[in-house]
Amino acid sequence: MEKTQAIDALSALAQSTRLEIFRLLVRAGPDGLNAGEIAERLGVGASTLSHHLATLDRAGLLRSWRVQRQIFYATDYAGTRRLLAFLMEDCCQGRPELCGEGAGSVACVVEQKEHTDETPAPACGC
Repeated sequence: MEKTQAIDALSALAQSTRLEIFRLLVRAGPDGLNAGEIAERLGVGASTLSHHLATLDRAGLLRSWRVQRQIFYATDYAGTRRLLAFLMEDCCQGRPELCGEGAGSVACVVEQKEHTDETPAPACGC
């Protein structure tokens, strides 16, 4: 990821509603949510939501697709991994053990669905 792309992604997340949208979609997993459900869950008007979703999409943090008349949105896991990798690529001067347990499994965390008691945690420890 280039520095300007990282700045765009971080700028997109540096707004309360957009951060809430992104976190909601991370929790929703790869199936995402339709725009109406996002608006309802966050109490955001349609035109405001549209603006925020477009900003996150341009930043490479969301993906969207249409099913009949509904537009669905989900986290762009590849874009999110690129941002996290950019932020962590020089972690602790080549000594990732100093950065803590989470640093080594960043890509794994954003790639896996949330697990429950019925589904075991992935092997990577996420």
